Amino acid sequence: MRTYGQYCGIAKTLDTIGDRWTLLIVRELLALGPCRHTDLRNGLPGIASNLLVDRLRGLEEAGLIHREAAPPPVATALFSLTERGRELEPVLQELSRWGVPLLREPGGNDTFRTHWLDMPARALTDHRPDQPAIALQLHADGNEDLVIEVKDGSVHTHAGRVDHPTASLTGPPHLLAATLLGDLDLSAAEQQGLRLSGEREAVLRILPR
Repeated sequence: MRTYGQYCGIAKTLDTIGDRWTLLIVRELLALGPCRHTDLRNGLPGIASNLLVDRLRGLEEAGLIHREAAPPPVATALFSLTERGRELEPVLQELSRWGVPLLREPGGNDTFRTHWLDMPARALTDHRPDQPAIALQLHADGNEDLVIEVKDGSVHTHAGRVDHPTASLTGPPHLLAATLLGDLDLSAAEQQGLRLSGEREAVLRILPR
């Protein structure tokens, strides 16, 4: 195993999770929950199958993920984060926040999955916890949807759709990301092409102020 050989918390952490793709695997498991190998491949375009196997093995040996055999019809191994692995969530939140300036321009040929907005969405605040629960649906052009559920002051996310969202935001990834991260206010995002349907106040309830 490669190591920096330094008695330092940062160095020891990087010994464990500093390899290419490792933190992105953690990102996928935080956003999607238990995943099959094929689910992870879909969320990690560009990773070689054998490298994914190697990274999963390393995470398992480090006690950050565990695998279990799923019953039919899945009938394959499911990977999920351990409690120790879930402790990386605030680390990824800070990396996501630090990366806000890097998302100000459209991604060009970069690939995108809507559930990659899960991390900034988790950091949103319910400004009206006294109000009834709401469900917001995000749709990036050509991608799957992400649902943001807000109730009693808590914000939760999951991939997929809801039948009757309180409001929906649809548009290119860079506008969705800039709006969620507070880098662009809702009106400005709409002027640039973001589409809002449903209750405007429901969206404003959680956007950064």
